[in-house]
Amino acid sequence: MLARFAAVAATSAMLVFGLSFSPVAADDTDPEALVNALNAVFGANPGKRAAHTHGFCVKGSFVPTDEAGKLSKAPHLSGKGPWPVVGRFSMGGGDPAAPNGQKDNVRALAIHIDLGQGNQTDMVMISAPIFAAKTPAKFLELLQTVASKDKEKIGAFFAANPESTRQKAWLNARPVPASYATTPYFGVHTFTLTNAAGEKQIIKWKLLPKAGEASLTDDEVKAKDPDFYKPELTDRLAKGPVEFDVTSILGQPGDALDDPTALWPDDRKSVTVGTLTISALEDDATCDTNMFDPTNVVEGIEGPENDGIFKIRSPAYAVSFSRRNQ
Repeated sequence: MLARFAAVAATSAMLVFGLSFSPVAADDTDPEALVNALNAVFGANPGKRAAHTHGFCVKGSFVPTDEAGKLSKAPHLSGKGPWPVVGRFSMGGGDPAAPNGQKDNVRALAIHIDLGQGNQTDMVMISAPIFAAKTPAKFLELLQTVASKDKEKIGAFFAANPESTRQKAWLNARPVPASYATTPYFGVHTFTLTNAAGEKQIIKWKLLPKAGEASLTDDEVKAKDPDFYKPELTDRLAKGPVEFDVTSILGQPGDALDDPTALWPDDRKSVTVGTLTISALEDDATCDTNMFDPTNVVEGIEGPENDGIFKIRSPAYAVSFSRRNQ
């Protein structure tokens, strides 16, 4: 199981053994400073992730549709499958005890798709279609401002950066998801898919629960244990697998391609490119010995060229990975 993650773990081990790397963010924000800022907000939790700390590991498979190969020559989209999957459901932020009923916090699903011969590709998605900051520098400023606990400074930051209010507003306008299995998940970054004919299409990923969306009232949330998602999913999986339609939302000319705080219109056409099946819980160690890195793509899929948040993810994750493995 762990062998197929060797490439990612080896890259991350560069940090564990003290080798240097260069930040790749467009604005040269220090990835280590971002992790320090997350720790300042949520506390440093030895052996734990700096973000999406509260979560658990699952396994399953991915099977592409016939339409997927028309969009991309990526092996898991143009091949038949099924492709083995290891994934992790989590709450946003760095609190290892983040309550599952917190309305203004994102739920997340990150997956590795095993392509065989030690190769994999990753997808990382959250339960809101937008991120909390436009650039790494603004994300760092946001975290540092929140960590100050200075209400005046916090208010001034959001007044000057209204795009950073959109995610929380989006979440607060919706009820709490009843299950990790009944919420949609969004990719906040754009990708370019290229098919065998060289045709390109800008997309954003979205997962739609085949069981349908289900939510809880505020009173139902209050009656729940703070950590109800894992028992709920355990009971659900005992009755059968959980499935999601994996879709590509099609971009149009004029779309913001490098701004993860930009919301695409709801009426965009989409193509179902496959079915993600979650079949069982997996040992958390399987997920903890590697990183889920959305920049880990394969031929036929390209990440956004000038999206600083996208580019800083890998080095920031590597900092967090190295610290939790020391």
